[in-house]
Amino acid sequence: MGWQNPDVPWSELEGALSGRSVRDGSSLRGGPEADGGDAPAWSAHRGPYEPPAGLRAGAATVPYAELHCHSHFSFLDGASAPEEIVERAAELGLEAIALTDHDGMYGVVRFAEAARALGIRTVFGAELSLGLSAPQNGVADPEGEHLILLARGPDGYRALCRTISTAQMRGGEKGRPVYDLDEVVADTAGRVVVLTGCRKGAVRRALDRHGPGAAAAALERLAERFGRENVRVELTVHGEPCDTERNDALAALAAAAGVATVATTAAHYAAPDRAPLAATVAAVRARRSLDEIDPWLPAAGTAHLRSGREMTRRFEDRHPGAVARAAGLGRELAFELHLVAPDLPPFDVPEGETEASWLRALTERGRLQRYGSHDENPFAAYTVERELAIIEEKNFPGYFLIVHDIVDFCRREDIFCQGRGSAANSAVCYALGITNVDAVRHGLLFERFLSPDRDGYPDIDLDIESGRREEAIQYVYRRYGRLFAAQVANVITYRPRSAVRDTARALGFSPGQQDAWSKRVERWHALEASELGTGGEQTLQMPPLLLDLAGQLMGAPRHLGIHSGGMVICDRPVSEVVPVEWARMEDRTVVQWDKEDCAAAGLVKFDLLGLGMLTALHLMADLVERNDGTRIELHRIGESDPEVYAMLSRADSVGVFQVESRAQMATLPRLRPREFYDLVVEVALIRPGPIQGGSVHPYIRRRNRIDDWEHDHPLLKPALDKTLGIPLFQEQMMQIAVDVAGFSAAEADELRRAMGAKRSTEKMERLRGRCFDGMAANGITGELAETIFTKMLAFANFGFPESHSISFAALVYYSA
Repeated sequence: MGWQNPDVPWSELEGALSGRSVRDGSSLRGGPEADGGDAPAWSAHRGPYEPPAGLRAGAATVPYAELHCHSHFSFLDGASAPEEIVERAAELGLEAIALTDHDGMYGVVRFAEAARALGIRTVFGAELSLGLSAPQNGVADPEGEHLILLARGPDGYRALCRTISTAQMRGGEKGRPVYDLDEVVADTAGRVVVLTGCRKGAVRRALDRHGPGAAAAALERLAERFGRENVRVELTVHGEPCDTERNDALAALAAAAGVATVATTAAHYAAPDRAPLAATVAAVRARRSLDEIDPWLPAAGTAHLRSGREMTRRFEDRHPGAVARAAGLGRELAFELHLVAPDLPPFDVPEGETEASWLRALTERGRLQRYGSHDENPFAAYTVERELAIIEEKNFPGYFLIVHDIVDFCRREDIFCQGRGSAANSAVCYALGITNVDAVRHGLLFERFLSPDRDGYPDIDLDIESGRREEAIQYVYRRYGRLFAAQVANVITYRPRSAVRDTARALGFSPGQQDAWSKRVERWHALEASELGTGGEQTLQMPPLLLDLAGQLMGAPRHLGIHSGGMVICDRPVSEVVPVEWARMEDRTVVQWDKEDCAAAGLVKFDLLGLGMLTALHLMADLVERNDGTRIELHRIGESDPEVYAMLSRADSVGVFQVESRAQMATLPRLRPREFYDLVVEVALIRPGPIQGGSVHPYIRRRNRIDDWEHDHPLLKPALDKTLGIPLFQEQMMQIAVDVAGFSAAEADELRRAMGAKRSTEKMERLRGRCFDGMAANGITGELAETIFTKMLAFANFGFPESHSISFAALVYYSA
């Protein structure tokens, strides 16, 4: 149900369900997230970047650009978020800032968004790890030689993404890219600038191990391979005893080779106060305590961003021009990341057909099977034709053909599969067999699924029986190729328990103490020292340092996982937009971005989700077929068996999809479902939003004709009559906007999205005025208009999509 792990006592939940007052509802809220998207359960969404209040951009008194910087997307080798790095760069007045995380572009979308908002120039690069024999997790001092490449414009960015993808795929396992240096040069030379890098760079390593002669040879090899004009010798000062001598030697090597020097901080965090966290995550990565890893840690916490003035004080006396050259190179390499997202691959259609004509042919065939002829169901024929016209106008036939192809594969292989979510609003999806919900019969609003004025493809989620979902995923890989199809990543971030456990391990506490402290953390959203730092027993009190470091670690990425079902499919290698790498799961490859980043870059995502109930239904269908020879089609089962409703009214729902929780079983005997739409309401009613909003008890009393009620205005009747005046669904809010305020369906969808979790003040004010003007035209003004708009606003965040609820209610009925 998406409770976000709150500590909700049953007595409090039961009180809310029964209409009795509870304390303040705080434990029912389960955290700050609200469902404003298309997901059926609550999920955390990363909204558009907003600069922190009070951020003051500094003046660039001395020009400087940082060209070597790691974020926490170097995965336990950086201690600041990309956004934090950009904010610090703005405060310091830097000319430009580069992001050079290890072997990937994991954080570039967030980095680019923050930089665009703050007006900071961006440089995109990566630090490649050459010569890895195995993944380096658990190694105190990871092996390999480092090579920093900075992209020269979009072509360089694409070349760098291809290079990283090739190495990640060649490695054959997660965390072990295998680079061929000749291949790297062939793909990137002329499109990138090379920095000689840190102590693990070829030049620095040769200098430290074998002296100036070996270092000169290493520098010459880089210059010959990448071009002398594309190589820079990197000078850093980290407060170590040998800094001066080493930088003098590197500068001499650069002068002899005809290569310029640049000054960098080789930053691993934004500000000095992040140094303790950087040491902590290094210990976590090495699976050691801070005491054990101390010999490998930097001598001082100096790997943070600095202003041009401070860098000049450090370098100008001995290496004049190194700071200015860094600023100049930053300006030269800076560009905005306006990715040209790949389109979908062209779909193979029979000779003489186009994508549009073939989609029409398939839809017409399905319409005749599911709706009958035009004479039998003229409104269905009209609805299908209207939807097809919009689909063709938006140039989306290929998208629907790809989804239909996946569903058709499942049908051929006897895998139960059905679309759910807003796709249930489409009669075309029903005719194609993508969904089992008749959008025409249920009067669902197509614009909730695909609005003519909305940019981007619609969202079709496919539920596939969980035991065989892998077959569908591998079919997509085979059909389109691994370079053109990949799964979306899921960035696994630190929550309070994991943050406390890993921090305690780094601080050297015993495993038993780590577990004792981490088990005290119940909620996901806060580490409150006032709550967790005190306890009845002295041994359970958390040290302030532990709380401080764990709090800083909250929300930082720990590793990359796999999204529950999202896949991207492209007409050209997806690796030209974002690198692809192996996942832990066998035969799975993922892009290095999560769903939010993919959406921001315009990548088209298909969700192939596993559902155990479809497996159970398949077993049931096979059992029926073995016993009486009848093959069951789910959409032909119907929805009118009185025994099903009688069973559910007795709360005999153990093993029934969606309604076997204690909350659902407590509500079923009171609601007493008598028809299919009662199940639709039941699925939507026992959700955090309606419970928190106090909708459960009034609806049940009205459904059982205990309370009398009437609409605030007759124009609300078409939208709210079926839910007895209680708003439950997002589609109802859209219908209210159409009926009461005169919105078009497309405007109503815009209002729904504007009222969602990612609210835009500017959009809301514009739409508010439009809404009040429309209501006034219908004679609704003053307090009544304010009441209607306030109610719409109140349930916009919590309204459950009716299409989701109908899809789930169908599975409730089938499984019962």
